[in-house]
Amino acid sequence: MAKKSINVGIIGFGTVGTGSARILIDNAEIIKRRLGVPVLLKKISDLDIKRDRGIKLGDVKLTSDAKELIKDPDIDIVVELIGGYTPAREFILEAIKNKKHVVTANKALLAVHGEEIYAAAEKAGVTVGFEASVAGGIPILAAIRSGLAANNIKSIYGIVNGTCNYILTLMTNEGRKFDEVLKEAQAKGYAEADPTFDIEGIDSAHKLAVLTMLAYGTPVKFDDISTEGISKITPLDIDFAKELGYKIKLLAITKMVNGEVEARVHPTMLPEEYPIAEVDGVFNALSVVGDAVGSTMFYGRGAGDMPTGSAVVGDIIDIGRDILSGSINRSPMTAFKDRSLLKIRKMDDITSCYYLRFSALDRPGVLSRISGVLGKNNISIASVIQKGRGTAEAVPLVMMSHEAVERDVRKALEEINTMDCVAGPTMVIRVEEGKQG
Repeated sequence: MAKKSINVGIIGFGTVGTGSARILIDNAEIIKRRLGVPVLLKKISDLDIKRDRGIKLGDVKLTSDAKELIKDPDIDIVVELIGGYTPAREFILEAIKNKKHVVTANKALLAVHGEEIYAAAEKAGVTVGFEASVAGGIPILAAIRSGLAANNIKSIYGIVNGTCNYILTLMTNEGRKFDEVLKEAQAKGYAEADPTFDIEGIDSAHKLAVLTMLAYGTPVKFDDISTEGISKITPLDIDFAKELGYKIKLLAITKMVNGEVEARVHPTMLPEEYPIAEVDGVFNALSVVGDAVGSTMFYGRGAGDMPTGSAVVGDIIDIGRDILSGSINRSPMTAFKDRSLLKIRKMDDITSCYYLRFSALDRPGVLSRISGVLGKNNISIASVIQKGRGTAEAVPLVMMSHEAVERDVRKALEEINTMDCVAGPTMVIRVEEGKQG
């Protein structure tokens, strides 16, 4: 007998859960027209089922027991929106065991336990949708999985954390310090009370693990992603970047180099004319370069109840289509039927151009001493800026390098940072040149 509806249960009635429920209810008619049958929100599970979310739920049942929802035989798709590792992992695996399809926005869980979840779903003959796990309402995962499936993906560069982009935008436009802007971001709700996951790049790395897995068809361990945050960026570095014609952004970068996959998150200097360098505020953007299509750009809101809810409901509709047509997993969850275990390139082996800011004493011969150590380690200097001449105190000395190997840069800086003419550790920011469109 043909199904007359696709029935959904949501675990987690917070910001994204509320947005998803609102879209399912308010857009019920257009969803029915697209799918052919209605999508019915049957149950919502949350620890707090009494607080008013401002939605008329009608016949939707509220429960504080997630397992009751998971075991409900009428529910086709379980949507996990509580985040974190536990109990989200247990709920998803339990739903899969009960032959439920799953939709999740949980990038942290997928980055750490994704392989276990994908394997369980494949064995059970169900699917897992996770478009909402990366870049909110931007349909980047669908683009990689389907729209760009004919391409060898050469690289992906992404601003995938709105909190960091907001902070760097204000530091750039207003010349303010990191700590001050962070407090403002927290006051406006753009940053969490504990902002560590955002500002130290962890959230971006979780998302990059998902992007890399889809782009190259290989499992990626979260621990293999080199991760640096933005907490050490100063107005001085931003001013030097402007003087040199660059902007500083926190980028998630993945690319294929000589058969190995690079996956890294760090502050990056980009030429200010690059489209992705012009993305400001809480917005996200990703540049995806394919061998056939060339450079593509995806831009939009990376978080929030409605943008992320849009991605959640999009996955529900996609899975609903597969249920109705009897073609579950026609498109592989991981984008590749034939997956390979590719080598993840160590950070020491990557090549990049570098911005190096030394705090150097203004003495004769200091520049030549520093340059000598760099040259000895195969690092060629492209340009030099020195400020504050004629003072007895340490002054900033900025060098831009040509492309060099990370290992060589680290080795050189170990020696330079111990010199008696250098006060304090060197500031290092990687520079991406000519890699985007």
